[in-house]
Amino acid sequence: MSDIFSLKGKVAIVTGGSSGIGFAIANGLVDAGATVFGLGRSDAPKEKTVKKFSYRKCNILDSNLFEKICNNIFQDFGSLDILINAAGISIPNSLNVDPLEVFNNTLSINLTATYSNCEIVKNYMSQSDNGGAIINITSIASFIGFPNNPGYVASKGGLMMLTKALAVDYSSKKIRVNNIAPGYIKTSMTEKSYSNQKSYLIRKNHTILDRWGAPDDLVGAAVFLSSAASNYVTGIDLVIDGGWVAKGINS
Repeated sequence: MSDIFSLKGKVAIVTGGSSGIGFAIANGLVDAGATVFGLGRSDAPKEKTVKKFSYRKCNILDSNLFEKICNNIFQDFGSLDILINAAGISIPNSLNVDPLEVFNNTLSINLTATYSNCEIVKNYMSQSDNGGAIINITSIASFIGFPNNPGYVASKGGLMMLTKALAVDYSSKKIRVNNIAPGYIKTSMTEKSYSNQKSYLIRKNHTILDRWGAPDDLVGAAVFLSSAASNYVTGIDLVIDGGWVAKGINS
């Protein structure tokens, strides 16, 4: 069983690798045997915990730099097997900002740049007989509406369907494309809600498991979808939400 989940010999890129979900997944892929490059906008990872992967500064809106990094990795290692698109933003509506500007900026990062990443990496994965695995980090907001953040909800819903379209388009190249849809995970993006007692309890109480998630809760799913254990899995949404979507009214 250890072999089927092993990523030994695999080379991976994880965007959003400076903190939160991306950081945890990048470390988790290293533990499973992969050589991992985490990308982020900051000069260095923001997390205080140990970084096990190589880090490169890259804003994913800069497609030229992203492609250069991919090419350098491919030239050095001869393959590029896994892409985890974990970079994303969430900007709730505010009276102080133009809602259309926020909407467009959110889609540009969460959806358009992610699509660009996939198209670039596809060209390297297609050079391998074994293809590759792409995992997009969506959200439970890709299934259901949440208030005051239409750009985030629209971008994650669009990404959910983009993944299914790419799973079809990339299948001839043996590239599998899947989604991980997290629920409420404690990260810098959700720190405001987590720190507010009322917001914290509302979200906790809506889960079946009666707790918020942690970034490490997503690692097993990422390893599964990156490994031979999921060789017959593509175009799916793997929901990691503590039972949020499944739960009806509170008892």
